[in-house]
Amino acid sequence: MAARSMVQARGYNSLSFRDLATAVGVKSSSIHYHFPTKGDLGAALAHQYTDEFLEYLNQVFDTWKDRRTCIKSYIDVFRATLVRENRMCLGGIMAAEYTDLAAEVQVQVHRFTQLLTDWLVKVLDLEPHDRDPVALRKWAMAIFAAVEGAQLVARGCDDVQVYDNILEAYWVAGPFPVA
Repeated sequence: MAARSMVQARGYNSLSFRDLATAVGVKSSSIHYHFPTKGDLGAALAHQYTDEFLEYLNQVFDTWKDRRTCIKSYIDVFRATLVRENRMCLGGIMAAEYTDLAAEVQVQVHRFTQLLTDWLVKVLDLEPHDRDPVALRKWAMAIFAAVEGAQLVARGCDDVQVYDNILEAYWVAGPFPVA
């Protein structure tokens, strides 16, 4: 959890084994024992984050099976991350540093995007629409990008109200379904 918090607050590039060891009260060698490289640690973080995020989203889907409620819950997760010390979604902050990531971390960033987009496709498909599967996937990706982007802009302003205002506009005139 300490490593995740560090990445969400300062980015993957600032993550160091020494700082992490200090934060959890162990020697750096103890962390290296479990994660020989920073790439191993980053990939494990991203994989676990994606699994936990998707587990939550699937619970939301199974509970509500309502497009608007599911998307609102999705949005609320990103908002909650901002509220916690102006942090970013782990997948989003890693994506911003993509070219600096080890290959195994890049794979996990792709996995995050793919699985969250798949979930959004499932949600969008709950109600009748006239989109073919390709258009539906593009719509889901637009929502994914819109929420990640709104979080990034709000973080840069250090103001969660900016996030709320952007998302409110998305419901009215943006990529979110009105019904």
